[in-house]
Amino acid sequence: MNRKRLVLLLMLIGTTFTSGCWDKTELNEMAIVSAVGIDKNKAGRLVGTFQIINPVNVAGSLQGGGGTNPSISIYRATGDNVLELDSNASTKISRDMYFAHANLVVIGEDVAKEMGIDSIFDAFERSPEFRATTRIVIARGVKAKDLVETLTAIDKVSAEKVIKTIESTEKQQGGSITINLQEVIKNLVSSGKEPLISGFTVRGNTNKESKIENTQTSNMAANPNAVGIGVFKDGKLIDWLDGNQAKGTMWVLDRIVNTNVNIDWEGKKDAVTYQVLRQKTNVKPKMKNGKPKMYITVRAEGDIREVNAPIDLASPHGSIDIEKKIAKDIKKDMEDAIKLAQKNKSDIFGFGELIHENHPEYWKKHEKDWDDVTFPKLEAEVQVETFIRRTGIRNKPYLLDIKKGDQ
Repeated sequence: MNRKRLVLLLMLIGTTFTSGCWDKTELNEMAIVSAVGIDKNKAGRLVGTFQIINPVNVAGSLQGGGGTNPSISIYRATGDNVLELDSNASTKISRDMYFAHANLVVIGEDVAKEMGIDSIFDAFERSPEFRATTRIVIARGVKAKDLVETLTAIDKVSAEKVIKTIESTEKQQGGSITINLQEVIKNLVSSGKEPLISGFTVRGNTNKESKIENTQTSNMAANPNAVGIGVFKDGKLIDWLDGNQAKGTMWVLDRIVNTNVNIDWEGKKDAVTYQVLRQKTNVKPKMKNGKPKMYITVRAEGDIREVNAPIDLASPHGSIDIEKKIAKDIKKDMEDAIKLAQKNKSDIFGFGELIHENHPEYWKKHEKDWDDVTFPKLEAEVQVETFIRRTGIRNKPYLLDIKKGDQ
């Protein structure tokens, strides 16, 4: 009996030290933020656009019901800094703004060019709710609010649409770069590497993107699109990389996953399409006559996916000639990307970081003038090897037979 009383007494004592959820917030008291847009008005003040998830509408649409109400709500606020935007927006919302699920920050192009991004991310990084893995994009040619307000059909929350599109574009084309808050801040504070941030725009009728009718047609009037990569220097947007310039940059950064390389053949433009399936880029700095030189080597493997010229792929000479032409085109894209970065005086490749790691004494002397003096004159040698692994189920294109038949 005494033992039972002792156990009971210990249990009662233990309950007095058991803490409850003193700071809990019920779901119906939260306004779950999925995206934040930062623009500036004519007076130079920041304008924040907050994308709030409507949980009932999202759940209903995913289950096949509903669809008549938008899955997101939009709130705006004006302020002199990010924290003030949050504070002013809270006066318009009946719930506490919750940022733990915010996975996208959209910066307006005018903000990135004129004000820069240095001061914007401090409040996000300090917040215990905001995640370091939140993706960052630049609104190109449109306001950040245009992207945040957009209603999309397949992805009910447009922030997810933007993120998935950038990931898909980077993986399949190499024309975008997926980057998060932590990576941007790391590059901002590094003296040997500048940030790159993907651009996003709204194509079509930009007056329709926030209307529910935009999701109720097979041909949407307004649709978010990935478009280029933004180049930064000293925290400000200074240029855009598009097409082969963007791809060349991604080759140097070793971030190509899958991409297509189109080459001309015997006067015919884009006659052969080579799909890269795997590749590896190595960048090494070496000292030459007291100065650093970057040695960049690429090894790529892929398949021939389309041939619109009479080429005999079964011939060893034909395949070797194509491999050489592909390697030449990739090399040119990489060299053009390096030249453009040097013209912009922005080390987007992190060459400075590599020299800092491998040749610290040289870096100590040239760190302060790296971007403006040393990097623009840096010599870089690019070597590319490409290999054709497969040509599909047909070695000889039917165009070869057509040509023979005409003779």
